[in-house]
Amino acid sequence: MERTIVHRFQFAHPPRVVWEYLTDAELLAQWLMPNDFKPEVGHAFQFHTKPRIKLGFDGIVHCRVLEVVPCQRLSYTWKGGMSKDNPSLDSVVMWTLTEVNGHTELLLEHKGFKGFKNLLSYFIMNKGWEKIGKRIGKKMAYERTQS
Repeated sequence: MERTIVHRFQFAHPPRVVWEYLTDAELLAQWLMPNDFKPEVGHAFQFHTKPRIKLGFDGIVHCRVLEVVPCQRLSYTWKGGMSKDNPSLDSVVMWTLTEVNGHTELLLEHKGFKGFKNLLSYFIMNKGWEKIGKRIGKKMAYERTQS
């Protein structure tokens, strides 16, 4: 059995602003994790966070950009565990932006939670993505009031 995380977020900003928060490495680090992301198909990058050794996670998420359609769609691989060469989670994150009356609906799909071994990761990351969606909204709202 394979599970997919799906979340929809609404932002009172046009897609170009939301896109910037998804694709600018510095802004991405402010609401997700430190990274070396570049919005270029084929670019290999990493997210870094606190290791969770007891949960089988070394703190590094290995990624590769799969698709970039500016202000519309972004996808990348998401591999984590204790080994880059043998990840316990081998998945794909997809972001889809849709403009609705000058605002943005952001769809997150995180696919590839296979079998029993990824069940705990699925539950932890499902809650995490929900919180992160709220965090990006707060970050954008704060930044826009400061400019």
